[in-house]
Amino acid sequence: MKIGIVLYPTFGGSGVVATELGKSLAKKGHKVHFITYSQPVRLGSFRENVSYHEVAVSDYPLFEYQPYETVLASKMVDVVKHEGLDILHVHYAIPHASAAFMAKMILKSQGITIPFVTTLHGTDITLVGRDPSFEPVITFCLNESDAVTAVSQSLKEDTYKHFSTTRHIDVIPNFIKVPGDFETLDRSRRACYASEDEFILCHVSNFRKVKRVEDVLYVFQKVNAVKPSRLLLVGDGPERYKLEELCRELDLCDRVKFLGKVMETQHVLQISDVFLLPSKTESFGLAALEAMAVGVPVISSNTGGIPEVNLHGFSGFLSNVGDVDDMAKNTLEILKDQASLLRFRKQAQDRARGFDIDSVVKQYEEVYTSLLEMV
Repeated sequence: MKIGIVLYPTFGGSGVVATELGKSLAKKGHKVHFITYSQPVRLGSFRENVSYHEVAVSDYPLFEYQPYETVLASKMVDVVKHEGLDILHVHYAIPHASAAFMAKMILKSQGITIPFVTTLHGTDITLVGRDPSFEPVITFCLNESDAVTAVSQSLKEDTYKHFSTTRHIDVIPNFIKVPGDFETLDRSRRACYASEDEFILCHVSNFRKVKRVEDVLYVFQKVNAVKPSRLLLVGDGPERYKLEELCRELDLCDRVKFLGKVMETQHVLQISDVFLLPSKTESFGLAALEAMAVGVPVISSNTGGIPEVNLHGFSGFLSNVGDVDDMAKNTLEILKDQASLLRFRKQAQDRARGFDIDSVVKQYEEVYTSLLEMV
């Protein structure tokens, strides 16, 4: 198949998943065309069966806000026509689904029929989509999509709760490529951040309010008081300055390392012992899955789609949002001795194998095939 993938090319979960999906499809022999405003950060170098089409918006002084959605739709029309695409797969509802609908109608007027799949990733439904100014457009685009998928059962339920859509939604979870046994992974860099008798806790996010990054520090403070530890913070965003201030207030800065944005987070995760994810809400929890894939148990809140990923008492523990005392207690339960830590590490990776990329990609292929059979 020739597949056009429309995405946000940044570090966000939707962009990462869309990029990895495209790369996996290309490995299986499909022709994949990424369509977005800059090269996806996870795309890497030249690879077989992959093309990138840049959406370039000219800076016209007439427009206060540049018409990206319109230019995107035009680019989609161009790529479909000249590359002979069979299907479009858009990730994140705004503005990709509406642009895909516009492109589909333009192509239909020219005698070309092409279906499009919309994948919902979370904040396009739970945050942005609930803004009244976006709701009518999202509802319309959901109903006009030829297929809709959501990354968790929780997100599917939220979509039906907040939007008047009659469209069937398939739940296809996010995925991961699980490396070899976690005990064989290179942990030599660990010595750069902690001594042999210290534990490493880790958090990866975009540092938005919904991530409750201050809770990460409070949990770490409680754990470090019992078990000498270090905290690695990966990412950046609007809450970082507040977090740095809190770090100074709690007198923890000598034990906390802000690493900023890291392209390959696996290198940080695989030297960690516990991953902290105290978010107010997560539609899936891809960061938790990435940690589990390299054998890092997860301490998380029990909200949204996280319980579909992190199994309480097996791959880690779940706590109520904001309950930093319980999160700290659960972390110490994992770290109480080496036998406990080893058991949770193994179980975390075993759980991650249930989200292996090969089985999940097959589900997307089945959606594509069913739509093309109807054309």
